[in-house]
Amino acid sequence: MHPLCCILPESPATRNQSLKPRMKLSRSCSAGMRPDDNASGFESCSDSRSFAGVLYKWTHYGKGWRCRWFQLCDDVISYSNNLQSDAFVVGEDVRFIGNVFSGCRIRQKHQKNVGVVHYQVLSFRESQSDDRRFYIYTATKTLHLRTSCKKERLAWIEALASTKKLLSLRRLNDPTDASLSTERLKKRLLEEGTSEVLVKDCEQIMLLEFSEIQGQLKILCEERSNLLENVRQLEAANIEVEASGVPKGEYQPTQEEITDLGRGKYCEWSTTESSDDFEKQELEEGSQDDEIYFFDTQDSFPKLTTQLEQMTECEIVRRKKLPDPAEKEKGVNLWSLIKDNIGKDLTRVCLPVYFNEPISSLQKCFEELEYSYLLDQAYYHGKEGNSLQRILNVAAFAVSGYASSEGRHCKPFNPLLGETYEADYPEKGVRFFSEKVSHHPTLIACHSEGKGWKFWGDSNIRTKFWGRSIQLDPVGVLTLEFDDGEIFQWSKVTTNIYNLIFGKVYCDHHGLMHIRGNRQYSCQLKFKEQSFLERNPRQVHGFVEDVSRKKHATLFGKWDDSMYYINGVVANVKPKDMSGANLLWKRSMPPVNLTRYNLTSFAITLNELTPGLQVKEKLPPTDSRLRPDQRHLENGEYDMANAEKLRLETRQRMSRKLQENGWQPQWFRKDSESGTYRYVGGYWEKREGCNWDGCPNIFGEVSQDINNSTSRP
Repeated sequence: MHPLCCILPESPATRNQSLKPRMKLSRSCSAGMRPDDNASGFESCSDSRSFAGVLYKWTHYGKGWRCRWFQLCDDVISYSNNLQSDAFVVGEDVRFIGNVFSGCRIRQKHQKNVGVVHYQVLSFRESQSDDRRFYIYTATKTLHLRTSCKKERLAWIEALASTKKLLSLRRLNDPTDASLSTERLKKRLLEEGTSEVLVKDCEQIMLLEFSEIQGQLKILCEERSNLLENVRQLEAANIEVEASGVPKGEYQPTQEEITDLGRGKYCEWSTTESSDDFEKQELEEGSQDDEIYFFDTQDSFPKLTTQLEQMTECEIVRRKKLPDPAEKEKGVNLWSLIKDNIGKDLTRVCLPVYFNEPISSLQKCFEELEYSYLLDQAYYHGKEGNSLQRILNVAAFAVSGYASSEGRHCKPFNPLLGETYEADYPEKGVRFFSEKVSHHPTLIACHSEGKGWKFWGDSNIRTKFWGRSIQLDPVGVLTLEFDDGEIFQWSKVTTNIYNLIFGKVYCDHHGLMHIRGNRQYSCQLKFKEQSFLERNPRQVHGFVEDVSRKKHATLFGKWDDSMYYINGVVANVKPKDMSGANLLWKRSMPPVNLTRYNLTSFAITLNELTPGLQVKEKLPPTDSRLRPDQRHLENGEYDMANAEKLRLETRQRMSRKLQENGWQPQWFRKDSESGTYRYVGGYWEKREGCNWDGCPNIFGEVSQDINNSTSRP
């Protein structure tokens, strides 16, 4: 923490004495104080030097934008994560911007005392890419702020400009520029009949006194300049000390950035010299700045682990929809497919791309980590000693993986032997890697790392086609390990897809999921099988119990919507019990641009080649994003997709012989004790150097060497 940036509980003694008197705020008085919807968003600021309102402040990539109460008085900006009656001093001359109570949280009974942070405003600037964002620069920190609408930002900018103007009337940057005129005084004294000799004596006395005051003011200005320079030097030194303690590969400010801090790289108020890239860079620096100097309301925000800080070095803008189809899609004859494949294993059936969605099974594994923030929360709950809340979040995460299956009636692409997929999502703080490690039986191994946790497993899906329905039985164990050593393991439940011929196609998940922990708690969840007369389908119900089988909490909800919990045991949850229920997880809203695949907003980004991945050899030749039939299907080039799929499946038939001849996965090895495949490491290091020696081009043409190797006895 920087020595000049202290966060202390607010009290009358610590507040600027110029803020008087106090006044309680209530919802009734807020309505009266709410400004009219004029151009500036508030009443005229010419007669006020204090402004207050609600702003969204950027914290870090773990939490993003958070609502804060801000108050501007003269050139001092103050904020807190709570609006309390004793936290801010509000006078009658305060002008409120926007809705005073918009997003402000009411202080809970057992909440810790909330700190208020004060900064002196040096300069400010509007954003050019977002008409709701602006920046406030202080001696030690840049505040990245956002309003609810464009009018409110204009109101805050005018407020900042007006306070700086008022301060400029009484602040002298160079005291030697000040002058004193005695002409009016001389004229007045002469009119009163005072002698010229006495007038000259009075003039000399006044000039002498002014000269002494000017000298004292000059000394004070020099001391102020020295203090600001010392603050900048301390800031630069603090950055160097913090950066020197970060392991190699972590974020470290360059010498140029430190120099810019020392000399003040920002103008008083700039709205022209900026760009989107520059603002993104400022946003990144702001998020790192939070980590270096102090944690803003530490009780509300968990710390980011240094292991994943390097993931937040850039902001990736991901796509919102799939590319527009290049050609019109053609239907298929379902009856001919059905009669030829009844009772067969679906993984061995060659189907046209009409039945596929433009992602692979490797990418589908990562889609189940869409709500990985639940594991982040579970890690911090356990770190604080709340083991019960940890397993509740783990259970919610285990259920959330099924939410994306709603309305998804197409089959993901079956990966080739040795096919891989990587996912680096710094905005989520997650890295993921998966590989197809076996063709018969089909096995997919995955490994993921997040904020204080690791997740891995291998899975195989046994499928049966029964004419009107498909049954999918997952085989394999998923393992979640936290950095403190606590481990949870579970297996997935059975999935059925119904009405393939007549009626509306739908899927259902049913069975018992047992989440086993190696410490105090475990959890059992029952996915209720849907019946024809079921009025409330997709129900999940379960309990958390300790090692003595004593039940401590009840979980309930729907796998496609949300999960709740209640402390204690409730056998049959009724609507009256919902008043005491606590929300664990809520499904994200579907995307605006829906397609027949019904992909979620998160799934739409899985097969995207972001600008960083378009660099030559950045991805290995085995990555699913480079699979041609899948890419053609995503682009709506259906004829080419079918041709490529047929070619790749012809090559895939050689995989069994390759495996029998001693083929081994490149990034995973089978654990002799558990029998599961574990990640052996090295992938991300190879990726950093774009060194893919030894990675075969599995999507290329079949070579004669491969034909010969597969034809050997």
